[in-house]
Amino acid sequence: MRLIKVCGMRDAANIQGVERAGADWIGFIFHPASPRYVSEIPAYLPQQARRVGVFVDAPKERIIETASLFGLELVQLHGSESPLFCEEIRQTGIGVIKSLSVGDRFPDETATEYRDTCDYFLFDTQTKLHGGSGRRFDWNLLSDYSGDTPFLLSGGIAPHDTGILKTLLHPKLIGIDINSRFEITPAKKDLQKIRHFIATLKS
Repeated sequence: MRLIKVCGMRDAANIQGVERAGADWIGFIFHPASPRYVSEIPAYLPQQARRVGVFVDAPKERIIETASLFGLELVQLHGSESPLFCEEIRQTGIGVIKSLSVGDRFPDETATEYRDTCDYFLFDTQTKLHGGSGRRFDWNLLSDYSGDTPFLLSGGIAPHDTGILKTLLHPKLIGIDINSRFEITPAKKDLQKIRHFIATLKS
């Protein structure tokens, strides 16, 4: 059974609904350019699911301060943060997920650079945006990853993808990250789709 991370949350009732649907991790985006940007603490924060904060080239001090305010257990670094920067965040006691973009080929050299400085990778579709593109990369490229760092799969995952996701057997694949393809509007998820997806994938 793989964990499910639902990213791009903001509305209190929606957060609670997604948590009740069985999400293991819930992501909050702290990148001001994102339509899912979280500018204030929601009235409800997850009590069971792990809280993940998504940042893009934010200063270390802002990440640490935001992690404290929101009770974040993990931060997902989605910009050009260096391996040293990841390690410095990690040394504060916050778990680090480093997002790596996948285009026509797997970024094996980049993964090697970061392997000892983060807890998890998130493999996402290469785009000018920082995630949330709704586009999928060629998942066959995952076979080129031979590292030891566990990873989550992201990028254009849709409600009807449960069948193919169940066939992905990479030993380091620990979870699935979903976002824009499950939305009614930016930051508001369709709870019926979320519930069905999670129940099907975990059955």
